[in-house]
Amino acid sequence: MNETLTKACALIDAAHAADPAYAADGRAAELVYAERMEAWVARLVPDASPLLRLAARCQHLERWLVPRTTFPEGKAGYLTWRRSLYTKQAERARGLLLAAGVPPGDADEVATWVSKTGLKVNAGTQTLEDAACLVFLENELGAFATQHTDYPREKFTDILKKTWRKMSPRAHELALALELSPALAALVREAVG
Repeated sequence: MNETLTKACALIDAAHAADPAYAADGRAAELVYAERMEAWVARLVPDASPLLRLAARCQHLERWLVPRTTFPEGKAGYLTWRRSLYTKQAERARGLLLAAGVPPGDADEVATWVSKTGLKVNAGTQTLEDAACLVFLENELGAFATQHTDYPREKFTDILKKTWRKMSPRAHELALALELSPALAALVREAVG
């Protein structure tokens, strides 16, 4: 990675380091998430460009600044919150990349991917979505299930079906190879079977 991209990565990671939530290892939770995203992008696209890897690190950029509770309850509120995050994170990513000296066209491309523009038709956007879904399935599904014990089984399978629909065939292959607990694996099989 050249000096400009190294600087951009440092700025992104510094933003993540301000996350008030911590992972089990004591590091900022969003920094750990960024590392997982980049690792999945590298698995999905072994020759991923440095820009795509930087975009992966921007997936949840400063997400904690816009809590879900600041939007109305229910599906409509959730979707509005999520769209607002895509826009905010894309703008913040563009700003950090420009501050590091990344050319405007490249910073715009990263912002496009982070904003989820062109899902299913833009390869970079799709790769980030695939990585986010794989991080969810591998690292977050268990905690999500524990937090939502009030959800009926049908709601979990519906969430997994929606996740599955957003993923590419390559991501499907990788997801089916994940080592999940028997209960979670059964849920995933039921959702995608």
